[in-house]
Amino acid sequence: MPRRSRYGIAQDIRTMRRSLRTLDSSLRRLASMLSQLDGRIERRRKPRAGSHPPLSAKARASLVLHGRYMGYMRQLRPRQKARVRRIREAKGVRAAIQRARELVS
Repeated sequence: MPRRSRYGIAQDIRTMRRSLRTLDSSLRRLASMLSQLDGRIERRRKPRAGSHPPLSAKARASLVLHGRYMGYMRQLRPRQKARVRRIREAKGVRAAIQRARELVS
């Protein structure tokens, strides 16, 4: 083990004391904050931003179909898109997806 000079040890002791002082002041501040709560638990007033209620199975299925429809529509030319939109209005989303798939292939 290498020998240390006494100045190195003194420096280490000063560093440890400084760290302990910082830890002590942090713990005192935390204790003060906890005593002010007086046994109460703080609760959020508003729900978190970006949190959504869970989707029903029907709503999720609708989103899946819409995503497929939009995925195919992005690949089509303007005239083809117009045809697929007319099919969607007349026969529904599933028929429109099937026709768009045929046009893409």
